[in-house]
Order: sequence, then structure tokens, then C-alpha cells
Amino acid sequence: MTRNKSVEGKVAVVTGAGRGIGRDVALLLAAQGAKVVVNDVGGSVHGEGTDVGPADGVVNEIRAAGGEAVVSTDSVADWNSAHRIIATALDHFGRIDIVVNNAGILRDRLIFKMSEQDWRDVIDVHLHGSFFVSRAAAEHFKAQNSGAYVHMSSTSGLLGNTGQANYGAAKAGIAGLSRALAFDMQRYNVRSNAIAPFAWSRMGGAIKADTPERQAFLDKAAVALTPAKIAPMIVYLASDLAKDVTGQIFALRGNEIFLMSQPRPVRGMHSAEGWTPQTIAERVGPAMKPNFIPLENSGTVFCWDPI
Repeated sequence: MTRNKSVEGKVAVVTGAGRGIGRDVALLLAAQGAKVVVNDVGGSVHGEGTDVGPADGVVNEIRAAGGEAVVSTDSVADWNSAHRIIATALDHFGRIDIVVNNAGILRDRLIFKMSEQDWRDVIDVHLHGSFFVSRAAAEHFKAQNSGAYVHMSSTSGLLGNTGQANYGAAKAGIAGLSRALAFDMQRYNVRSNAIAPFAWSRMGGAIKADTPERQAFLDKAAVALTPAKIAPMIVYLASDLAKDVTGQIFALRGNEIFLMSQPRPVRGMHSAEGWTPQTIAERVGPAMKPNFIPLENSGTVFCWDPI
């Protein structure tokens, strides 16, 4: 593999890097010359338990290939623990250049069955975790006048999905967090972007189809949408090759890359006299209804087979 000199010698933290997308990102970053903190608590897809084995395994793979990597088993979901993840990079490699916020869990439930703990645990890992790790790195990025964030959003947050109120809210929040970081950090030459990946990992395998057609699609996805397909875009966004790219959201599906839209006004109306509920019902509703966004999830929007 040709090394990407733009990540040569950079230090990267990849959360949730023991398996799935995070593992492939850590391996590719290392293969391209980065020093990697492989962070993973080693829990189940639902966030239960701990195991150093997955992170250890990835570190051993990187070292066996001639790269540099260390293990971190700290949780992203706690402020102090997240700061220890960044401290691991500083202690072992002396700096931090790249943060890939990938750690996540699933607790899928229909809203009337979702418990407070289902909600809190998913928000803690995804949204709070992305903020805590980003915040821990921010001061170092600011001081060195450089850095790159890549965050894991999802079409479940950007488009919505059944049974994923907790996950979708977290992933939509991550898209907003990424945009805010892009604004806050632009003067310090720090970039922030988000991706919405389609990949068949442990979390993808936990998705339950609601129709036979959806199951057929998921069966094809298991073959076409490998986590390794996601890693090149993340490494690109983390590298100096993307020095002019910030505040964007990309969806990735197999060999396809999509630039996702972000909220903008679709159309507007005004009334010199102001509005009442009745005049809104009479004028605004009928005028704007043709432009309403349909209630469609990723299976409907991305309805063709992966390429």
C-alpha cells in the first residue's frame, strides 16, 4: 500500500476501535504512517461488560505490521475517563493530531417501550462521549494550531428510523456537534467533519428487518458493505489532503460517497398582519405541503443495491 504522507507521524485516537469500523480505521491509519491510540472498553453491542481483548488484538496487528499503537480501555461516556484517553496519546506519543469519535452502542426500542436507562446509556456513549473526547483534545489542538475531528453520525439521525429515538437523537446531535466544532476551531486550523456510514459491523448485524424486502436488502448489505469500505474516507478527512474540508457530512455506502444536505429554508411566506392559527391553516399549510419532507428512512432514500 502506498503511504499517505499527510498522516505520516501524526497521532490519532480512534474510539471504539476494537472491532468493526473503528478497527479498520485504526489499521488503515497505522498502515498510512499514523501512531494510533486504540480505544475500546470491549463491551457488547448493547454496552454491557468489558474486555481488553479486542483493543489488544488490534494493537498487536498494528505492531506486527511495523506500526505504532497503544491500548486504551477508558470509557468515552465519562468526563475524566475521556480525558484519560487523550492523555494516553500525550503520554505515549507526545501529541494528538486526530480524533475519530466512533464508539457507540445500540438499545433499539419503540418509543413506548424505551426505558430511561435505554435513552441515557445511548446518549452517554454516542453524544456525551463524542463531546467529552473532543473537548479533551480541543485545548491541545488549539495550542498547536492544528488538528482534525471525524465524528460518526448516521442516517438514523439525519433521516430517522423506527425504534431508534435514542440512537437517532444522539446521531443528529453529533452532526450538530461537528458543525459547532468546525465554527469554534476554524481560527486554529482545526477541522471537524461527520460521516454517516453504511457498514455491516456488529451494530449493523443487530438491525432487525421489518419486511422481507428489507431483509433481502440487509442480506446483500452484509456482503457489500464491509467496514473496510468506510476507513479510506475517514483517513482522508483526518489527513492534510482534506485541509479545506470542514463542517461537512458525508454518507458512505460500499463504493459510493454522498455529500449530505444540511438544513436550509425550503420556502417561506410572510403576512404583514401577522399570523393566526386559522390563517396559517388556510394559507401556509396548503402552500408548503408540496415541499414537506416525506417520512422516509435510509432504506427508502437509498433504495438501490450497494455498488
